[in-house]
Amino acid sequence: MSNSWYHGNITRSRAEDLLSQAGKDGSYLVRDSESVCRAYALCVLYQNCVYTYRILQNSEQQLSVQASEGVAMRLFTSLLELIEFYRNENLGLVTHLQYPILKEDEGPEEPDEEQEQAPPDVPPRNFASTLVSADIKEIQMTLEKPALGNSSLLLSETLLQRLQDIDSRGVPEEHLQAIRQYLSLHISSDCEMARNGCQSLPQLKKLLMTLCSGLYSEVTRTLPILESLQSTFDSQLSPGFRQRSPLSGDSNTNHMISKLTQLTSLVSGLEEKMKTLITDGTVVKHRRSLIPPIVFEVKADSLGISQKTHLKVDVETGKLIIKKSKDGPDDKFYPSKKILQLIKSQKFPNKLVIVLETEKEKTHRKEYVFSDSKKREGFCQLLQQMKNKHSGQPEPDMLTIFTGTWNMGAAPPPKRITSWFMCKGQGKTRDETADYIEYDIYVIGTQEDPLSEKEWVDILLRSLNEITSSEYKLITIQTLWNIRIVILAKQEHEHRISHVCTNSVKTGIANTLGNKGAVGASFMFNGTSFGFINSHLTSGSEKKLRRKQNYFNILRFLVLGDKKLSPFNLTHRFTHLFWLGDLNYRVQLPNSEAENIVQKIKLQQYQELLPYDQLNMERRESQVFLHFNEEEITFPPTYRFDRGSRERYCYTKQKATGMKYNLPSWCDRVLWKSYPLMHVLCQSYGCTEDITTSDHSPVFATFEVGVTSQFVSKNRPGDPDSQGHIELMNCKAALHTKSHTKFYIEFHSSCLENMVKSPESEDQESDNGMLVVKFGVLPKLTPIISDPEYLLDQHLLVCIKSYDTDESYGEGCIALRMEDPKQQVSFFTPLAHHGEATGYLQGEICLPASEGKQREKLYDFVKIEKDETVAHKQPKPQNNQHLEQTWSFKGFVDKSSIMARMLGVQVCPPEAHSSIDHSGSIPVFSGQVKQSPPDTPPGYRGNEQRPKPGSPVQGRGDNPITPPPRSTAPAQKFTHPNTARTGLTVRQQDSHRTANPSDTHEMVDNPLYGAVSGALYPPAVQVRSLKPPEPMARPCPAIRPRSMTCSSTDKKPAPMDKTTVKNTLFTPAPQATPRPETVPTLQKQRPPVPAKIQATRESQHT
Repeated sequence: MSNSWYHGNITRSRAEDLLSQAGKDGSYLVRDSESVCRAYALCVLYQNCVYTYRILQNSEQQLSVQASEGVAMRLFTSLLELIEFYRNENLGLVTHLQYPILKEDEGPEEPDEEQEQAPPDVPPRNFASTLVSADIKEIQMTLEKPALGNSSLLLSETLLQRLQDIDSRGVPEEHLQAIRQYLSLHISSDCEMARNGCQSLPQLKKLLMTLCSGLYSEVTRTLPILESLQSTFDSQLSPGFRQRSPLSGDSNTNHMISKLTQLTSLVSGLEEKMKTLITDGTVVKHRRSLIPPIVFEVKADSLGISQKTHLKVDVETGKLIIKKSKDGPDDKFYPSKKILQLIKSQKFPNKLVIVLETEKEKTHRKEYVFSDSKKREGFCQLLQQMKNKHSGQPEPDMLTIFTGTWNMGAAPPPKRITSWFMCKGQGKTRDETADYIEYDIYVIGTQEDPLSEKEWVDILLRSLNEITSSEYKLITIQTLWNIRIVILAKQEHEHRISHVCTNSVKTGIANTLGNKGAVGASFMFNGTSFGFINSHLTSGSEKKLRRKQNYFNILRFLVLGDKKLSPFNLTHRFTHLFWLGDLNYRVQLPNSEAENIVQKIKLQQYQELLPYDQLNMERRESQVFLHFNEEEITFPPTYRFDRGSRERYCYTKQKATGMKYNLPSWCDRVLWKSYPLMHVLCQSYGCTEDITTSDHSPVFATFEVGVTSQFVSKNRPGDPDSQGHIELMNCKAALHTKSHTKFYIEFHSSCLENMVKSPESEDQESDNGMLVVKFGVLPKLTPIISDPEYLLDQHLLVCIKSYDTDESYGEGCIALRMEDPKQQVSFFTPLAHHGEATGYLQGEICLPASEGKQREKLYDFVKIEKDETVAHKQPKPQNNQHLEQTWSFKGFVDKSSIMARMLGVQVCPPEAHSSIDHSGSIPVFSGQVKQSPPDTPPGYRGNEQRPKPGSPVQGRGDNPITPPPRSTAPAQKFTHPNTARTGLTVRQQDSHRTANPSDTHEMVDNPLYGAVSGALYPPAVQVRSLKPPEPMARPCPAIRPRSMTCSSTDKKPAPMDKTTVKNTLFTPAPQATPRPETVPTLQKQRPPVPAKIQATRESQHT
């Protein structure tokens, strides 16, 4: 379709932006409808509002504008005819069409830098069997030219240029000369014979015989050896019988192919015979046994005296044994049922409290101090494994998942890759005491994978067979060119997995080539949905915009999960969604800083580079991966290494166009997003250091996630207590839109039999660029099961749609878990559509249901003990505070978050509600929030990493890594990208405020395994100062132009105490948050004054 006003499949929000930029009444454009297939949407601007009319197509391919009931429809044969008709006045539209909005010219797409373009006048080459644009044009030109001489000449020149570009250092010079001679002189002869119908190419055969001159003699020498070995394995032959193939001296091509076929047959026969011997038991499998008893040396406090003792964990028998000496007798043991809870200290990362049940049904707390935090975490994982194994529950409450991503660089893997699956290397890794714990599910994503599906799966299963004692089954595999995802699961879970779905999306040149794109897989595990995406995005430091387009195309067009959730994109279709791959985001620094970057990597000063990571920069501004989480990065950049070693970054390459730079970058990443209040714990996130066949290092990330079981209600359908419902009241949505339409809400949930649709909105008003929509009486939702044990584990998906076009204006998720279901609880959830923030929905919810309570989950076995000092300083943790402090949601919090805080409502951002046990993360310092790598203060390095010695690049040593002193040799050369913007915003000024050195230093997050939140509400982010503030100001992103703010006409909250209001609104947060535009600027910001007793206040007043 060549009409310039037709914009294809752009999003609704993008269409509104284009019309708003035009600013003229009568401006219009046509786009594809988001709600009806093969329909269009006509968008018209009038009085600063966008009116949308749906254009439908009947069975006879005729078009018509959807009209109200009783209005005659006009039919048109084409869009052009329809548009020309409505350019006339008074034909039913709000205004006639006057000014078309022309389609944006995206410009020609350039091939990826990884395809190594040659000089401009030379056609580029491609190693990955993908055709770049120049190749496509050349092939088309070759087919179009009728002259034989010209076509063969063009083919000869093209192949000669490709030969010149190929790395041919391993090819003998005489062979290269023979190839050049064939391509320049003899290829035309073969082309002519092929066009005349000849089935053979004599000149090519001569070239092959020249190149394979030594192959025939080698085959002749090798065949008798293999035949002798075959005879040894063949039991049917008599001892003196010998079998030899006659060796002929004829060395023509056909005979050589026959020899090669025979050689292949012999090799495969040897393989089969060896497999038979293994099956008969002649060879024993070397597989690891079950988890052996493991002893931890700890210190126990008794009457103020620290005594050394030993804790022995026997997972198989389900016992915790306390011993005074490692090899001494057992002093006391506790079965798993007597171990009630593990409580991690937040202030001391190596301290643990074990709550035990005594003989008289009383509880007893025992405090132990481990040698380091990794030992404590390994102990907790073993105890959790023991608790799960001996719980007696028929279905699991939690799963452990391994996710790995690796750009293989079109090279086969090494013989041994088990270190990847055992999370060995650099970054946040598991303690060796937890090596025997097996994961329930393995998800492996690869890019530039040169192997076949069968070869790669065999390698994966063989590797897992070496390090585990369980049998793993292939759940699914999906491949798009060289992008692949493989999912393996324990055989015991095979019957729990259902509804497996796979799909792929191409995002290469013109979205038609699969060298870049994504593959995805999804399935149901009992009652929990899982989604996994492996993507390979556009490469090149300067192509952030193209990567953003790749991301949104994958979100829109990758079809996975439940088809009933079609109104929702991928980020809302799954309880747990994991996104991994070579995302190709680079460190955005000048090429002149290359050596400085390498020096900082040697000193492990990753936190000084991460603020310049493009993915972190994009997420800070809510451009991509909205509401996703990523564990703290404490490992070196995984690209671009010199192949065969991890000791040197190969960041330059000489090309015909000049020097090409690929600065060391964190290209390979793993992110995740879960429904609110779901248990998610990232246990490790790092990269290997012994797999060196590619210029990328494999990356691993492991998770502990909560799951729900298929529930059978104990109540009968006729019981009065079995009837319950979900009530939503006083709901109000604030949408960032200029559309003029009515809205309604769709409710989706697995606990509902069908989708429920609300009546249209009662009232709406515009305020500060936001359309505030108020909904009246909403229908009561009747769940299929009202038992609280089931219902409180469920989630309610909401989708706000236009009454005219049925297009979505925002989707969100509300968790039904609450302390008292029968009481009205306020909620506040962000809305997003196609990966962009579109507003929020707030209101009240209650669940009048049958009597009962939620069963305690197995993952609640490990808790976090809040530090008393921190708890005294911090106000009561609320979800809305965490919402403001989460940088991934800064796009539109502003005034709405402050109002939500004043109202005390429950805020439901997905990243805030995941009950993530952050006991494994890097500590959060002043101005840094969990899951906010870019805001980490300069100079900080991960604690207690244990890389192997010997690599000068990473500055490794024999001792555990601790934060080393700051290097005084190179001066700080970096300037944060945000400082280049004109003006200094209020939030940027706040970011320059320094902490008081006299403040108490508190450890609130485990430096290796992250912070944790409570069962219902995540704790408020807590900070501490590690040392006096750095001289360089901590970076802080600027406010986005599309700031989502609450309506100023909202109902005012109940009166509050002045001191409370002041402290609520103006208390300096650990990290600067977006300030509302309507809040007056104070002349001088002061911290809240501590409360004083009445007598002191009166004496001061006097």
